[in-house]
This record gives sequence, structure tokens and C-alpha cells, in this order.
Amino acid sequence: MRIGLVGYGAGGRYFHAPFIEAADGVELAGVVARSPEKRAEVAADFPGLVVYGSLAEMLDAGVDAVTITTPPHTRRELVLEAIAAGVHVVADKPFAPDAAAARELAAAAERAGVLLNVYHNRRRDADILTLAGVIASGKLGEVWRVHSIMDQDGAATLETGATGGLLRDLGSHLVDQVLWLLGPATHVYGALDWTDRFGEATDCGFFVTLTHASGAVSTVAASKLNHSTTRELRAYGSEGSYIASGADVQAEALFAGRRPAREPATWGIDVPENWGTLAVTAGRARIASEQGNYAGFYTEFARAIRDGGPGPVPAAEGVRTLEVLDAARRSALENRVVELGGQAPE
Repeated sequence: MRIGLVGYGAGGRYFHAPFIEAADGVELAGVVARSPEKRAEVAADFPGLVVYGSLAEMLDAGVDAVTITTPPHTRRELVLEAIAAGVHVVADKPFAPDAAAARELAAAAERAGVLLNVYHNRRRDADILTLAGVIASGKLGEVWRVHSIMDQDGAATLETGATGGLLRDLGSHLVDQVLWLLGPATHVYGALDWTDRFGEATDCGFFVTLTHASGAVSTVAASKLNHSTTRELRAYGSEGSYIASGADVQAEALFAGRRPAREPATWGIDVPENWGTLAVTAGRARIASEQGNYAGFYTEFARAIRDGGPGPVPAAEGVRTLEVLDAARRSALENRVVELGGQAPE
């Protein structure tokens, strides 16, 4: 699969290009980048790779698929342009500003007969995969609650504007993770922290509680302006608990200059000091880290194009995540629990 990358900001450079390079059955066919600075970065990272000035230019040259990883307010039109050209699409998250717009994109892809997937790569984080394994083992019994905290000390990277805010950005990942772990949600309550530091009101932190159809409850929380760098997962069930305080393993490796293609056997495994603890009646045990690798997303996406299938994160699952984000935002503004598909419960 020849895939073109549209955008070479931090997302394109660190969270897409290295994993396209490392994926099986995938070739990075070119990058759309306009500024001299970004073109120079592409040339340094991938000598000889073709750089295009626009998506139209890339489509004319010919690719099987494109990844759209430009700023959120530009994604809709670019996704529609690629779909109209009959090209498969990976859209960065959030792939639309709200669930209604996401349904529009999903419908356009279905009419055109192309795959549209959402880059919820953090299903492939080492810590969430390890927790998924603990839940699947049955050792927690009936899962009652899951708590996920991911604070980042990164004011400079907070996206502002009507389509920005931390809930739509990092919240997309954390909500997707708990939906993937625990299944669909029925009720949502959200609280947002707001700042006008950047000239317009922007949510810079959130706390969201989901009640899942299974009966389990999850909370996801994050901040970007509180100078905290915390990653913690807690799961409680009828037979015990699992608690882990880890690191953002793949991101830290990428920003340190490492690449998954160069170390496939050891990539994305958290260090023993960060391994979580399972506590049950029989005692306590440290649980070894699973291996996380975002390259698997692109390997599965290429396989779906070749052999058929929905792909790793079909658009419908991205819509489901945005429905929760919409409900959380509405809940925060109205200070009430929002029932998905309905009104507030009695």
C-alpha cells in the first residue's frame, strides 16, 4: 500500500511517518508540506522522499491511501477531497469537530467505496494493552471501575479555537481507550477546566465519567496547564485491583530520536519499574508490560485494503467516541448527566 502523508507537524513527523515506515506491507509514498522548514525536516528524516505542495498534487501523482494529519479545522475538506478521488483515508483524531460531521464523512466514504479509519493509535499503548490483558484474564472478576489519568505539561501544544481544546485532543484518545476496553457508554458526565490565556476560552483540562452498557464505570482525566506529567491506570473488580503508574513510552522514545523500524523487538515496552500490580485474595503480583507499537495500525489498515474488512478503527468507532465527547462537553456546560441517544436521566 502506497500511502501519502498530508501534514508534517509534530503529529505527522513523530506519530505517523515512523510507524508507516515500520509497518508491514506499507510504503511511505510522499509527504504534503508547504513551508521550507517542514520540507527541510522531511528531507532530513527521509532523504529522497517526494514532497508535494498540496493534496491535489499528491493525488495526481497516484497513491493508494492518504493520512490527513493537518490542524483539526482543515481536516474535513481534505478528507472529502481524498474520498472524492477514490483514495482510502486515515484521519487523525478528532477526525471531525463533532459526531454529526463525523457521520457525514463516514457516509461519504461508504458511498465512494473507500475505507475511512480514525488514527486512535493509543489503543496500542503498552499500558492499555497490559490492562486489557489483565481484564481478559478474568483475574479481576467482574470489572466495576476503570480510572485513567494522563496529564501532560505542555501549554505550548494546546490546540485553541472552535475545534480545539484538550477534551477533543487528548480526550479523544482516553475516551476511545475506555470504550475499547469496556464497550459502549450509556451516560456521560463531564467537567472542564477553562483558560483564556491564549486570547479565547479553551478547555485545558477535563474529568469525564462514563457509565457503560456492561454496568462498568470509567473515568478519564487530563490536564495540560498544571505542570503535571502523570500517567496512571486503575481497575477495580469483584476479585481485586490493578494499579499502574507508567510512562508515555512510545512518545518519549520518538522525541529522543529513536524509531520503531530500528528496534522492532524491544520497541514500546515499558521498563520494569513502571509495571503495574495486580492485587487479589491470593496475593500481589507485578504484571510485565505488553509491547505497544503504533505500526500495527498501518499494517492492519493495509491488510484491510488488500483483503477486505473494516480496518483497525473504522469510522463508525470514531463516531462513537465523538458522541461521548459531544455529551461530555454538553454535560460540562449544563452541569448534568447526559444520556446518549436521549435526554438527561431522571
